[in-house]
Amino acid sequence: MNRRGDLDAIIVGAGAIGSTLALALARDGFDVALVEAREPKPWHAEDDIDLRVVALAPDARGLLGDMDVWTSIAASRISPYRHMRVWDASAPGELAFDAADRGKAALGWIVENKLVQHALWHALTNFTTTSPPTRGSGGSRDSVRLQGKRMAAAVAPTMPRIICPAAVAEIENTVDAVTAVLADGTRLRAKLLIAAEGAESSLRSKLGIAFEGRDYGQRAVVAHVATERPHEGTAWQRFRLGGPLAFLPLADGRCSIVWSLPDAEASRILALDDATFCAELGCAFDFRLGAIIATTPRAAFPLRMRLAEKYVTGRCVLAGDAAHVVHPLAGQGMNLGFRDVTCLQRVLRDARERGSDLGATHVLRRYERERRSENALAARSFDAIERVFGSNAMAIAALRGVALDAVNHVAPLKQFFAAMAAGRA
Repeated sequence: MNRRGDLDAIIVGAGAIGSTLALALARDGFDVALVEAREPKPWHAEDDIDLRVVALAPDARGLLGDMDVWTSIAASRISPYRHMRVWDASAPGELAFDAADRGKAALGWIVENKLVQHALWHALTNFTTTSPPTRGSGGSRDSVRLQGKRMAAAVAPTMPRIICPAAVAEIENTVDAVTAVLADGTRLRAKLLIAAEGAESSLRSKLGIAFEGRDYGQRAVVAHVATERPHEGTAWQRFRLGGPLAFLPLADGRCSIVWSLPDAEASRILALDDATFCAELGCAFDFRLGAIIATTPRAAFPLRMRLAEKYVTGRCVLAGDAAHVVHPLAGQGMNLGFRDVTCLQRVLRDARERGSDLGATHVLRRYERERRSENALAARSFDAIERVFGSNAMAIAALRGVALDAVNHVAPLKQFFAAMAAGRA
């Protein structure tokens, strides 16, 4: 068996969250190994826009800017959205958000998931130890302010170790260290291990961490469609019985749709020919952008809510979808994961400055207390919204319209929901 020297952290999973965390910690001078089963598929500008897109909030953009990857993402293919319109199919009333009302250039940015992962992987594989330490994400509440003595004490970046393809076969979680035994027998020993390999995390299972939640009995049908009228740089969402329908603006003028439907209805929609699908979609969207004139092939994925019962066991910690999965109606899944990164980065920096053991229970519990509470609140809030707006009870339907109208006309309420729409309350 091979054995590598001791590390500060082992990160398992090189998706958006794991890769960002590896970059953040390496730039802060932590000795990090990133373990990934397969190299991400490359992104090419000549390819059609990937069906899986994400709505990145301003603080997520700030974090990616700190990692020096936002510039390449923005230069490749993104679509800012400056407005958001939300309305209910069963009741009058509409909610409208505008970035200008908050003094911002955009509420968020629609970006291909594949492009985010490609840019992060490129940054990792072209990492240089001359990169400056990160300075925090431009004023968000989680930004780390390195000033005065802390600025002087900044640690030089350390080259991250990328181990790919590789899989963790066993975890030895002991009092003084954690060891990841890879499938080829390689042993990696570190102060802590971070599981960030997604919703179906095998490490979460190996660690014996259970989760709570529910299956919605729905699938999200996704496609890119061309509409008769321009999308106006607006993210549109209509609540319908059975699930919400979102139209998200794309850089080429089309819209990415996310249509949440009961399983049987999703199967029916997927089986339609393109012309019939476009006609039904236009009707479901109330023809807000005129007729749907073209569509890509469709895909679908199941909708679930998952909340890990705990984030920490011994020297192991969960991050991203391994810890929490939320309903996509607010498009906040990846943004929550990026906030996990920012919090854990800050907690580990502070621990190092105090001379604490990075994998000590009191250190990791600090991260768990902050992130588990916020992630649980977000998941349950989105779940409650889905339940209320998915109800066909007449009394509830009437209240929905009143609620939307009230929020739209009461300034403090609207400011609060605008912050939620931008990914940060």
